[in-house]
Amino acid sequence: MKPIRIAQIGVNTHSHGPQIFNTLKKYPDCFEIAGYVLPDGERERLPEKMKHFDGYPELTLEEVLKDPSIEAVTVETDEIYLTKYAQMAAEAGKHIHMEKPGGADLAEFEKLIETVRKIGKVFHTGYMYRYNPTIQNLIQRVRAGELGEIISVEAQMSCYHLLWVRNWLKELPAGMMFFLGCHLVDLILQIQGMPERVIPLNRTTGYEGVESTDFGMAVFEYENGVSFAKTTDIERGGFMRRQLVVTGTKETVEIRPLEVGPEAGQHCEMRRVTDTAWSADGEFIPSETQGRYDGMMLAFADYVRGVKENPYTLDYELGLYKTILKTCGIEGRN
Repeated sequence: MKPIRIAQIGVNTHSHGPQIFNTLKKYPDCFEIAGYVLPDGERERLPEKMKHFDGYPELTLEEVLKDPSIEAVTVETDEIYLTKYAQMAAEAGKHIHMEKPGGADLAEFEKLIETVRKIGKVFHTGYMYRYNPTIQNLIQRVRAGELGEIISVEAQMSCYHLLWVRNWLKELPAGMMFFLGCHLVDLILQIQGMPERVIPLNRTTGYEGVESTDFGMAVFEYENGVSFAKTTDIERGGFMRRQLVVTGTKETVEIRPLEVGPEAGQHCEMRRVTDTAWSADGEFIPSETQGRYDGMMLAFADYVRGVKENPYTLDYELGLYKTILKTCGIEGRN
């Protein structure tokens, strides 16, 4: 098949912009990179990230949007600008891969979803855990009923950031819950569906004088149990303790850590427990090594080419976004 002609808009401060562009470069049979755009003073603000674009032309936003040969874009600006540029791309008739979770304005996100619905193009968001084979396998088994009735999901995704990064979180609604907690909300909704109620429990620790919301937590109430998402950026060793625990009436599954190793090749470990004995240790199943973003971007290529249908519908993406806002203490329209 002919490669998809694609351009990247933005590179962002702390998310996956450079890694996404590098992943596109890895697959020339899938992607023909037309170039990149650096809006909002990114070249001056993020000079250390310019090396990732070496050898590719810098374009203006207008050049990308008005070029009919550019079929798709990756929108990788800072979070607060994501919806703005995705909307421009949608109005220009492009397929869109957008960094998670979107801008901070619900009305703008709703407008984006409706625009994409009208043009019939692919809308794809940067939740890389969706494409982790171990997590995919777990979700498939949940949906097949192999774990029984799901009682709870416990999802944690923490790390340790320096003070200047933790202060940057002030730019985002509810800081860490919006920044990384969105990944966890996505997993919980895939496993359990929409909750009856969301209770945000986000806090500012004040550690080292920080004023941002650097401790994120939310509780999800379901008919038969309670689940939670927790994300902080002051947990020493937090990256290695990122985990997903699904408790069912037939089986408990723990994936911990969610990822280990360099981004070029990561793996995780799953523990399955079906025994009811107090000392049951279960079965440990290591995963194969996979790239963190490879499956995600190759799936995007399949969706654009029509080889596969995107299972994450526009309605799901909108429901997910609204739920993320609720975890941040922002109640939008239902």
